[in-house]
Amino acid sequence: MTTTPLLLVSDHVEGCVHLVTVPDGTEAARLTGRHLSEHAGFLALPGGRVACVDDRRGELLVLDPHAAEPVTAAIPVAVPAEHLAADPSGRWIAVTTGLGKNAAPWSDLLTVVDLATGDSSRVRTRVGEPGVTVLGSEDPVVVLRHREPGALAVHRCADLLAAPPGCPPVEPRAALPLPDDGHGDAQDPRERRVFAATGEGVHRARWTGDRLVAEPVIPWGAPARGWYLRLDARHRALLSTLRGGPADPVRWPEWTNRAWRHGLDTGTTTLTDLGPGLVFRLALARGHTAFARMHPTGDELVLLAADGSTRRVPLPAMDGAPRHGGTPWEGVQRRAVAAAPTSDWVAVTRGGHGEVHLVDAATATETARLKLDTPLHHGGHAVLLPQPHGRDAGDPVGR
Repeated sequence: MTTTPLLLVSDHVEGCVHLVTVPDGTEAARLTGRHLSEHAGFLALPGGRVACVDDRRGELLVLDPHAAEPVTAAIPVAVPAEHLAADPSGRWIAVTTGLGKNAAPWSDLLTVVDLATGDSSRVRTRVGEPGVTVLGSEDPVVVLRHREPGALAVHRCADLLAAPPGCPPVEPRAALPLPDDGHGDAQDPRERRVFAATGEGVHRARWTGDRLVAEPVIPWGAPARGWYLRLDARHRALLSTLRGGPADPVRWPEWTNRAWRHGLDTGTTTLTDLGPGLVFRLALARGHTAFARMHPTGDELVLLAADGSTRRVPLPAMDGAPRHGGTPWEGVQRRAVAAAPTSDWVAVTRGGHGEVHLVDAATATETARLKLDTPLHHGGHAVLLPQPHGRDAGDPVGR
């Protein structure tokens, strides 16, 4: 398998997926008529594959970007896809459903897929945008993170796949209480631990035998909270962005943002100021963590090094970007950021313009600007390949 860096960019509004080489931007392949779930994101699988969900067709797609035919599997799943996760081996995948284009969560369907056999099953759990992780590869379990009331609920994959047709309701084998405001999920495959972000901090639990055992909460260490969690498997750390400031989304330019990093083996937490505005998802490059920050006074890519230092790369303004007096979510352009722990490349999209900025994180310079022939409305979504391989290579949660 080639190790040429490849960038997978989804324009989920236009229904197009671009596959381009990095850094020259040559189009290696494209998929049309595919409206991928931006919320569920991309899930890197072993062997250089990527999983994602086509929200219009209701299919879990497994892509091999290096193959002559990139779509290697298309398995029906319930939509709208909310979250997507796999076990560490990449065999079992779970897809939860949630909000979609509706004003409130309405679907309680969970789909579990065994990629080795092609078997799949749909069951009913609870309405409420659940997060999901899949722990273990021998007799794996699906752990759902519910809200209102908050809980971690455990289901055996084997039980779910053996469920009869008709989307029957299922009860968890084990459960732990959580605060009602959970948002953000990660797992540590080495220790079979699951993490859930809440206003109190990061709740953690370990699957031992047939029990989910709660462990001490990791505090945020600041008067703010993270809405997103990501595992840095190479450096054994959890990462998030802490958002503080006014709750009113119209006042988003006043939001504060700090990079939060917690060492899983050391137990130490560090905080780094990123600046005001909107910062959400992050991406892991070889020596840096990348954050795209949006603000009416100017956007930038913030590169956080392992020593805590930051370098900033200005980004050109977007037509239709969020402004003062409006929210940063509805009817506006945004940015997606992508990187791979195997390289220094960082990709940042320019929503509405069909552009992707390629930045060399080692020098903090933009080295290329790719122009695609679809606009990348809402910023699109992206993943940079190849992702690492090996025992501690992956983050088995869709991003």
